[in-house]
Amino acid sequence: MPVSQGTLIYLGVLLITAGAVMIFGVGLHYQSVLLFIFGLLLGLGGIGLLISGLCMAKRNLQVAVPGHFLLHPRTGTRFSPQQALAIQRRLDRIRREMSADSVSRTPDPEPSLPSTPPPWTMEPPPSYDTVMKSQEQSEQL
Repeated sequence: MPVSQGTLIYLGVLLITAGAVMIFGVGLHYQSVLLFIFGLLLGLGGIGLLISGLCMAKRNLQVAVPGHFLLHPRTGTRFSPQQALAIQRRLDRIRREMSADSVSRTPDPEPSLPSTPPPWTMEPPPSYDTVMKSQEQSEQL
């Protein structure tokens, strides 16, 4: 039966505390080498359990949710795995339909240009001489 990360963290802190009490409280007070070594081993075992529990907790925080990273809003809320999977499937279906439409549909033919241009309905522009004469007359006024 696997041990949860909370249990490992709790036992690690408990063993570190017990080891510190053994080293600083009892081991140094009675000057017993055996109690000092026992406290040191308890503390090291507690550190090992604490690190193991924290690694398990970190690994469980990174939940793999199927779907694209854009499906996870930046507000901190996330879609449930079922919602993300449904959205991803819908987007894939729409993408397939779009690609099938673009492949099967032929492009519209460009309208052909008429062989002769339409008749000119505007009057021709004035000649250069006419324009220059009208400018000279406007400057003299």
